[in-house]
Amino acid sequence: MKKIEAIIQPFKLEEVKNALKTIGVDGMTITEVRGHGRQKGHKEVYRGREYQVDLIAKVKMEMIVPSERVDEITKAIVAAARTGKIGDGKIFIYDVGTAVRIRNEDRDDMAL
Repeated sequence: MKKIEAIIQPFKLEEVKNALKTIGVDGMTITEVRGHGRQKGHKEVYRGREYQVDLIAKVKMEMIVPSERVDEITKAIVAAARTGKIGDGKIFIYDVGTAVRIRNEDRDDMAL
């Protein structure tokens, strides 16, 4: 099993969710987060004054998936989230040792 964690632009969330639903991925956790990578933020003007915005709103998607589906799911996320501009986001993939469904104690792949 693997954990896929994707940090994407908020306006791409629906597009990514639809792409994942199309390939049969239903379970995911979505969190609104703030941060920056190489772009280091941007400047905005509010009431005539300029402000540096260095923590940009993003969305973090997390899902635990069977190892054999990681490439397919990653490609779907990249295709749906890409704008080609700086700040599109990142995907991180982690190994998962054990998963347990609380309701009936199913384990690992059965718990997904």
